Amino acid sequence: MILDQIKQPNDIHKIPLDQFPEMAKEIRTFLIETVSKLGGHLASNLGAVELTMALHNVLNFPEDKLIWDVGHQAYTHKILTGRRDEFVNLRKEHGLSGFPKRSESDCDSFDTGHSSTSLSAGLGYVKARELTGGSYHVVSVIGDGALTGGMAYEALNNASALKSNFIIVLNDNTMSISKNVGGMSAYLGNIRTAEVYTGLKIHVTKTLKKIPRVGESMVRAAHNTKSGIKQLVIPGMLFENMGLTYLGPVDGHNMRQMMKLFNEAKRVEGPVIVHVLTQKGRGYEPAVRHPDRFHGTAAFDIKTGLPLKKQGKANYTDIFSTVMRKLGDREPKVAAITAAMPTGTGLKRFANMFPDRFFDVGIAEAHAVTFAAGLALGGMIPIVAVYSSFLQRAFDQLIHDICMQNVHVVFAIDRAGLVGSDGETHQGCFDLSYLSMMPNMTVMAPKNKWELSDMIKFAIYQEGPVAIRYPRGEAYDGLEECRSPVEPGKSEEIHKGSQVAVLAVGSMVEMAEYAWQKLTEEAIHPTVINARFVKPLDTDCLDYLVKEHHTVITVEENVRSGGFGQQVTDYMQKHHPQTAVHILAIEDCFVQQGNVADLRRNLGLDGDSIASVVKEYWK
Repeated sequence: MILDQIKQPNDIHKIPLDQFPEMAKEIRTFLIETVSKLGGHLASNLGAVELTMALHNVLNFPEDKLIWDVGHQAYTHKILTGRRDEFVNLRKEHGLSGFPKRSESDCDSFDTGHSSTSLSAGLGYVKARELTGGSYHVVSVIGDGALTGGMAYEALNNASALKSNFIIVLNDNTMSISKNVGGMSAYLGNIRTAEVYTGLKIHVTKTLKKIPRVGESMVRAAHNTKSGIKQLVIPGMLFENMGLTYLGPVDGHNMRQMMKLFNEAKRVEGPVIVHVLTQKGRGYEPAVRHPDRFHGTAAFDIKTGLPLKKQGKANYTDIFSTVMRKLGDREPKVAAITAAMPTGTGLKRFANMFPDRFFDVGIAEAHAVTFAAGLALGGMIPIVAVYSSFLQRAFDQLIHDICMQNVHVVFAIDRAGLVGSDGETHQGCFDLSYLSMMPNMTVMAPKNKWELSDMIKFAIYQEGPVAIRYPRGEAYDGLEECRSPVEPGKSEEIHKGSQVAVLAVGSMVEMAEYAWQKLTEEAIHPTVINARFVKPLDTDCLDYLVKEHHTVITVEENVRSGGFGQQVTDYMQKHHPQTAVHILAIEDCFVQQGNVADLRRNLGLDGDSIASVVKEYWK
């Protein structure tokens, strides 16, 4: 295999160019075989194979800096920097991350996992290079989907003033996770269909400069007129007008063309954007046909493309999807908003049935939140469906545009708590803390699938902002018998006991129920409370518990700082200082990748850990 010659960074320089197509095939075969067994991001990586090889052929690592936006397309980069053998532990605990990670390799220039950050990071590297007298190249690779994020435009606006080289590679495959939306997508679509002469602007500039005595002045004059050189290249006018040199578009699977263009880009004094057209999922037909399903996939059968694990119980996203469809029928004011995640958040069915009330705003969470505020003030009932770690990107808008105005918007927060293999960039472990600190915000968490349904129906008829956070994965279907009506700010007693009370939030109720069943076998009978509301805090319940309990144990899949446990502790210290409070939560750390059950056990948030703490206080 040609790939066997890639042992360390820059080994690709030793491979003859005529062997590059075969090596690309080997990389695709390796990616398909690996991800089919372990799961991971497949379609995005298959589309970026030749692009990555071309970049590695014209760059030197780790001297040059290559920054991947989001980073889910960096598997080939990892292979070419000598990490192929580590893929046996892809996305496993203590194994190879599915995203770029500086602690993993000095060829990874920036830790990523969220979108639209690569241009800002790259611009920072460029300015640092200028200030320190460096000579390395800086390349940021950003997808057309990520260009729907506002941060990208803020960086482009700043980059236009650069006088030194900064290469921006626009990896254009018409997709984010789902099909792209909005004006930028339409603009790039027009470029793709235009008649293009790649690099024409640079060649014309060079030709004019060769004219004796007047060449340089002609170039300057042309740049300052509407009929200037940049008008000769109709594609890329938006970027040209912002002060960036535009090259392309170029076939993102033709390595020779790309390498020629990248070498040309390295000679540009200032920011240059290279527009590369790629096909998401290339080389594996199921991924080409269903790029959204193979964006992030579990293990699958290579021949059919079907998941190896059969569909089991409905997951929380499925429950939310069903409730939204029914609400759309019953309540004409309900509208749904997503930030480029219609499938991932479960809004696809709502979108198909009620297209006029469905809004995909692209990868723009901050815009989604303020847009929802306007919808609500206009008389609608907006439900914003978003992953927990992605909602962090709209923190300011949540405070100023939602909570400060006390606007009635419902936030359906998926992937809350530990999400597993995607690692620290995707763990939803902060939402209880940052949402609870916001005045007027109501924060809820369901214990099982029925309670999620009840909470959504409850939330749309409340006043002010309401957040409902629920985990990834199969929906807990235990405790069906415990389905008391959802009342504002009221918790639910699951088991009545004495001495020790366990107050569990959302997904931790299942763990507390396991602990209770285990403890009853040892004649230990703690009280188990389903908190339901993290904010407002059910102080009546706390006042009631202190009468027959000397200890309260709180359990949450959230960071300790600012979380539910600290709120309970604060109240108890003020009103019932004689009652001990023990907090089970995530300590001050970022949680690495791994199986969720293993992570819970390591963090002391599994049923056995809860039982052990109860026994300690019971004695």
